[in-house]
Amino acid sequence: MQSWVLWLIIAGILGTAELMTATFDLLLLAIAALAAATIAGLGLGIGLQLLAFAVTAAAMITLVRPVARRHLMGHPQLRTGVAALIGREAVVLTPCGREPGRVKIGGEEWSARSYDPDLLIPAGTRVDVFAIEGATALVHPQEDPWPN
Repeated sequence: MQSWVLWLIIAGILGTAELMTATFDLLLLAIAALAAATIAGLGLGIGLQLLAFAVTAAAMITLVRPVARRHLMGHPQLRTGVAALIGREAVVLTPCGREPGRVKIGGEEWSARSYDPDLLIPAGTRVDVFAIEGATALVHPQEDPWPN
């Protein structure tokens, strides 16, 4: 049997094993086996085939693997929509307490209630958005209000 056929069989076994494990590592070794099969197909000796396999495997593992892992593991969860408003700063436009008032969050007006229903937040107070319930922001002052 030709040595290039053996390398193709090794590449096939590694590729199949990759499909079962989904680690991405075995795929890189399968590509290295294909490089060795190419060298064998050119009629070069076993020493050069093993060298091609080793060099390609090392290059794939040190250069390709970190980049691929970074892309496969995903990016930080991006908050969009109303979830992106949580934690933002707002300014109270009309007093907020148990009854809804209005706040300005990033240039948009929202209805808002105080996160603490017993607290009345006066207009002009800077607040943090703690949660969103429907179309109403639940807010709390950034600093405790001065007692009257």
